[in-house]
Order: sequence, then C-alpha cells, then structure tokens
Amino acid sequence: MFDQTGKEVSYFDEDVKCIGKAFISNNEKKLPAVLVAHTWKGRSEFEDKKALELSKLGYVGFSIDLFGNKKNGSSVEQNQGLIEPFVADRNLLRQRILSAVEFISNQTYVDATKIGLIGFCFGGMAVIEAARSGQHLSGIVSFHGLLQKSDLPVNKINTQLLICHGDKDPMVSREDVSNFVQEMDVSNANWELISYGNAMHAFTNPDANDKDFGTVYDEQADKRSWNSMKDFFERVFENEG
Repeated sequence: MFDQTGKEVSYFDEDVKCIGKAFISNNEKKLPAVLVAHTWKGRSEFEDKKALELSKLGYVGFSIDLFGNKKNGSSVEQNQGLIEPFVADRNLLRQRILSAVEFISNQTYVDATKIGLIGFCFGGMAVIEAARSGQHLSGIVSFHGLLQKSDLPVNKINTQLLICHGDKDPMVSREDVSNFVQEMDVSNANWELISYGNAMHAFTNPDANDKDFGTVYDEQADKRSWNSMKDFFERVFENEG
C-alpha cells in the first residue's frame, strides 16, 4: 500500500486540519497501529522515522500532527508558544490526540482493537493525556515525557502505560515523578516506569547536545527504551487478541 517514503494524510479535529504521515509494510491483513506524537517542535523527520521503524515491526506507523497544518517551531520561544495552549488546556490536548486515534482506527488497513501510542517530550505528555482521558487503548509509551498533571479530575485509566524517563531530566523533577506514581495508583492504572540513570531530557534524539538546557542524547538509554517499547507492544497487542 505504502512504500518506505510513507504517505501524508489529512485528518481533522473539528475545523483544524492536521497532516500526518502513515507507514505500512504489509497490506494483506488489518494491522495494529501505533501513533507517534511529536516533540514541542512539531511533526518532523524524527517522528516520521520512528513511524517507519514501527512499520518494520509489523504495525501501521502513524506520525501525527498535534499543532495542525504541520506547524513547526524553529526556536525555543516559538516551540514554547506552540505547546502553551495545550499545556494550559489539557482537554484541548486530549481532543486533538484522540482525533488522530479516531482517524487511524477508521482506516481499512487498521485493526481498531489494537491501537497504541508513543510520544516524545511534549508528545509524551500528549499520549499520557490520552490515557488520562479514560479512552480505551491497548497501550501508550512516553519517552522523556512531561509527567505533570493538570487540575482535571483523575479518571480510571483504561490503557496500559510504559513511562521511559531520564533520571537526570531537569524538566521532570523527582517530586513530579512521585506525584505521577501516586496519580497512577489513584486511577488504578496498569503502569510501569523505567528511570534511566544519568539520562537527561531528549535522550532518544541524536541531535540533542545542549547540556546547559538539559537535552542530551544517551545512546544506551535510547536503545534500551526502544527495546522496552517493542516488548511492551508485543505483550499488549497479544493480550488484545
């Protein structure tokens, strides 16, 4: 159906046009889908490559667009401006990411009973918010995601969660981690958290090299977290069968 270059597709959250990219390696049967939620910069080659790698694992990989119209930031100030409306209004963030879930679930090549999400940085927050919404999903994986919750009520969580966290991430304090653990307990979630020693924010991004800002690539944590994700989805999708 699609080659390794993928296929850009448009979908909508009400009147906001979002532009994602789908990758699929086998169109002979319906496949589980894994959505990829982007960092605060917007959908980029980084997320598209992750979606391609997911397709090689036998899934539909779908790199989604949370900002709409494939907006991208080119500076810290622009990136911060792009995420601020969603950090302030978590209902907006939930609605935006679930519109992508609804779209991909309705595609003929997708097994709608097997939907997973992964996210990086701001995208990690987004996939956690999808779980916090109470939506039934097979599983979500957050890579160096922002764990801070909003003041919205805590729902029962109906999806399994894997949180891959850098222990030295300056954007997520140990208090934030402790609060997140308490939240998961209150919501009766099926969750696990892996904290990688000495890893900072953006540990999966080879271009991250700003120690003063707290974003540094960590090859070991990158590989270990990706392997943990692979094991996680093998398990949760098998359980959905």
